[in-house]
Amino acid sequence: MISFIPGESRGHAEHGWLDARHSFSFSSYYDPQRMGYGALRVINEDRVVPTAGFPPHGHRDMEIITYVLDGELKHRDSLGSVGALRHGEIQVMSAGRGIQHSEYNGSAREPLHLLQIWIEPAITGKSASYGQGALDAAALRGGFSAVVGPRGADTPFHIDQDAWLHIAWPAAGAVLEKALDTRRRYYLHLARGAIRVGAQRLVAGDALTLEGETALRLQADGDDAEILLFDLA
Repeated sequence: MISFIPGESRGHAEHGWLDARHSFSFSSYYDPQRMGYGALRVINEDRVVPTAGFPPHGHRDMEIITYVLDGELKHRDSLGSVGALRHGEIQVMSAGRGIQHSEYNGSAREPLHLLQIWIEPAITGKSASYGQGALDAAALRGGFSAVVGPRGADTPFHIDQDAWLHIAWPAAGAVLEKALDTRRRYYLHLARGAIRVGAQRLVAGDALTLEGETALRLQADGDDAEILLFDLA
């Protein structure tokens, strides 16, 4: 079964310096029907004005993935990690038994546009960790590429959960096909552009859930599509 979730149905928060869309219940947005999807707990689409951001704050027992669409994110944490994250890179932070970090728009002129994703870990109370690196753009343009996976998986980044993140950047008109496991569930989030899945057209912010399906087939309806596909137990 494939279910369509329009991006316009997401929660919305406007704070002046921050414009946020919440795929699942978060902060002041609460919908008992949207408490997550499997271990996937948060997808927040944030737009941050120049120089603004989140001051130091804490997390624990959460796998946090950050994906920048436009602009530059400045990161600093209690592990001593300091860096700038831009489009074409990904950041994966395991909060473990506790981590403090801050996140700011690194530009004095340009807005910052990003996705922050939380996945609940299968193991709690571990040491916190942080990783950041470039994505393989050529692989993503060729189809879905596994970017994040469970510990021991053949992926660049790992989390403490039986969950995978696949990303694709298909060219205009490209058709992608991906085999699915009927025993697992999938959540597709369109971060940018437009695609078609069957008769359904998706634009940025829209999502699909897929359960009991053997395959996903989609066509890029433009040349800037960026697709995140979560494979969940």
